[in-house]
Amino acid sequence: MTLVEVTYELQAPLSLEELRRLGQFANTYGLRRFRVDDPSKRLSFEYDASRLRETQVAHVLHAARIAVTRKVN
Repeated sequence: MTLVEVTYELQAPLSLEELRRLGQFANTYGLRRFRVDDPSKRLSFEYDASRLRETQVAHVLHAARIAVTRKVN
């Protein structure tokens, strides 16, 4: 298992509906956890790189309609 963390800058703080959609994302195979930092408007994901690619994480994030401005790391 190769754990990787990717962080995105959010366009705006997450709404309750967006948080609910993120909860559904938690069922994605290979995702270990996600963390929301409201003050800095950042969203971080820890995932198993042997099961997921960063592009898959970004795709699911887009499908959940979570607006990000850029990848931070």
